[in-house]
Amino acid sequence: MTRKRIALVGIAAALALLVAGSAGANIRSHSSRSAVSGSITFDGIWTASSGQKQFADVIKAFNKKFPDVKVNYKPVGNDLPTVLATAVAGGHPPDMADIAQPGTVSQLATQGKLKPITYARGTMAANFAPAWLALGTYSGKLYALPFKAANKSVVWYNVPAFKNAGVNAPKTFNQLLTDAKTIKASGTPAYSIGGADGWTLTDMFENIYLRTFGAAKYNALSQHKIKWTDPSVKTALTSMAKIVGDTGNIAGGSSGALQYGFNDSVTNAFAQPPKAAMVFEADFVGGVITSSTKAKPATGFNTFAWPAITPGANASSVEIGGDLFVTFRDTPAIRAFVNFLATPTAAIAWAKQGGFGTGNKHVAASVYPDPITRATEAPIGQAKQVVFDMSDQQPPSFGATTGQGEWGLFQDFLKNPKDVAGIQKKLESAAAAAYKKGK
Repeated sequence: MTRKRIALVGIAAALALLVAGSAGANIRSHSSRSAVSGSITFDGIWTASSGQKQFADVIKAFNKKFPDVKVNYKPVGNDLPTVLATAVAGGHPPDMADIAQPGTVSQLATQGKLKPITYARGTMAANFAPAWLALGTYSGKLYALPFKAANKSVVWYNVPAFKNAGVNAPKTFNQLLTDAKTIKASGTPAYSIGGADGWTLTDMFENIYLRTFGAAKYNALSQHKIKWTDPSVKTALTSMAKIVGDTGNIAGGSSGALQYGFNDSVTNAFAQPPKAAMVFEADFVGGVITSSTKAKPATGFNTFAWPAITPGANASSVEIGGDLFVTFRDTPAIRAFVNFLATPTAAIAWAKQGGFGTGNKHVAASVYPDPITRATEAPIGQAKQVVFDMSDQQPPSFGATTGQGEWGLFQDFLKNPKDVAGIQKKLESAAAAAYKKGK
């Protein structure tokens, strides 16, 4: 993303006023801030091992400005779409929620379950490019704040394992497959896969599809304008099978991969000694490495972009995931929190710790804690094409529910990667049913 500093010229008092106005982003005065009170219930995906602490630091930064507002964060984990759907259906949703699926936001907005956050448009416009506002706009109204963006087109590798095998970061998919065999021959399995979390498998497929066919076709499949029985899906699944079907080159084999969750896949690759040499997953891998292993940046771990597959097929495109903050109620406390979340101060509270990307143009690259983090976040703004996580755009029953739809079917594919045609038919059947129900 492009970032720029705004040069302000004037007398000292005017300068201070303008800087405060930019950083505060529509928060008017100390007296008005201190007058806001209340409580907010907030359901989110982040748990103790994957972002809860960092979001708690964001809340602490908010409380420095609004000490009389208590934000009660509830860590729900990957079952958030299901838990939230049940709460909404029962008439007892939280005040706010973190939703990673634009399809879910669209459905809730269409159903009239969400409250517009048009009061935050000025704050967001001051800090985000128009494309980011568009991401949270449905039927012409602003309903969601894209607080966190994750670069999902990243591969994390164990530096000593690569050095031991005598290989460098590959630039093409064929080179990746060749290097994987060399790594295996050196004594370490090449791949660490967290197959117990089905979304790690959909992320792998999506990057392969994107690198093979480009952004336009990727978006068409995301919207079910292309069926899952399409030949392009067969091609991508066949390529994916070259990784997941190389069972002797996966930490724990296929059965082990199905038992390992996302966090396990990371710690396996960066343990001492490592159980594998690389992990295909988003920029938030870095947080798990630094908090759960002894591996150090550059000497212990590093990254490379997902390798190119088809020349010219948007090889520099980046797949992102995003956390969209929505509101089910409208109170002064909620308005204060939403406006704060759109400011650089809120983003910096997490960004300085790593594992965090943002579309906020006033967050300088120097905020990120190390060169690797900067390298994983910069492509989000530099890519010619940015696409949103495909499964997150699908109806939740197909794209975001544990054990079923894409998550469950890609786990079946991990068990039996030879059955490409069978998995295609099941994916199409599940997708058609979900789109017909609209949920």
